[in-house]
Amino acid sequence: MAYKFYDDVAIADVAYEATGKTLAEMMESAGLALTNTMVKDIKAVKTPEEVVFELKADKADKLLHEFLQELIFYKDKDLVLLTKFKIRITSLATGYRAQIRARGDKINMKKQELLVDVKAVSWHMFKVEQTRDGWRAFVILDV
Repeated sequence: MAYKFYDDVAIADVAYEATGKTLAEMMESAGLALTNTMVKDIKAVKTPEEVVFELKADKADKLLHEFLQELIFYKDKDLVLLTKFKIRITSLATGYRAQIRARGDKINMKKQELLVDVKAVSWHMFKVEQTRDGWRAFVILDV
C-alpha cells in the first residue's frame, strides 16, 4: 500500500498514484493521499471521530471515485479529516459493494497545518486497473 504525488500533471490541481495488493488496500492508499493533500503531516490527524458508510458501484473505478467523493463530503459537512480506514469489498453480480469504517479528527488549525482544500475528484485521466502486483489508481483532485 502506497501513494506517490506527481507535480507535472496538473498545474492547478493535485495528481497522485495509489497502489495496493487488494482493491481495498489501494482505496485506503488513495484515501490517505487525499487527506495528505489537505494536511501537511497526516500524523497530526488523530482518530476520535468515526464515520461508517456503504457504497455500491458497477466498476472498480466508480467505487474508488465514490469513496474519495465521500471523504470530501465528510470533510465539508462535518469538518472531519479521515485517516484510518477499514474497507471490506464484496463482489456482486452487478459490481462491487464497499463497507467502510473510517476514523479521523475534526479540522483544527492549531493542531494541523492545512495545505489546500480539495473540492472534488476529477474524472480527467482517472484510472483504476488491476495489475499482476495488485491494484493501481491514478487520481487528479480539484483544489
